[in-house]
Amino acid sequence: MAENTVPNKDVTTRSEGESVPSTRESGRYLMPAVDIYETEDSLVLLADIPGVKRENLDVGVDDDILTIEGCVDAEQTGEMVRGEYELHDYFRQFRLSEAIDQEKISAELKQGVLRVELPKAERAKPKQIEVNIT
Repeated sequence: MAENTVPNKDVTTRSEGESVPSTRESGRYLMPAVDIYETEDSLVLLADIPGVKRENLDVGVDDDILTIEGCVDAEQTGEMVRGEYELHDYFRQFRLSEAIDQEKISAELKQGVLRVELPKAERAKPKQIEVNIT
C-alpha cells in the first residue's frame, strides 16, 4: 500500500502559465497522521482525525484508491478572544495493491482515531508448504 494523491479532472494554473493537476476541491486540508501495522491476515491503518464526527467522515475505495476525507465541525462555546490555530478538514489517499481484499475492508471511528482494517486476499497470505519425505 502506497500513499497516493490522485488528480481529478480540475486543473489549476501556475503563474508561469503551466497547467498543474488539482488533487482536490479548493480549500485547505490537513493530512492526518497515519500508522500502518501488518498482521498475518490484514493491514491495519490508524489515522488521527480529531474533531471529525461519524456523519462528517467519508472512507471509500475507488479504482484501487483508499480515500479518507473528514470534515471538522467546529463548536464554539463562546466568543473567541484570541485564536492561534485554525481547524481544517482532513484528506489522505493510498493506492491499494492486489494483495488487499477490497470487498472486506472495514472502518471504525473511536475517540478521534479512525481504524481501517484492510484484509489480505487469500493469495497474499503466507502459506506453509508440507514437505514429504520419501
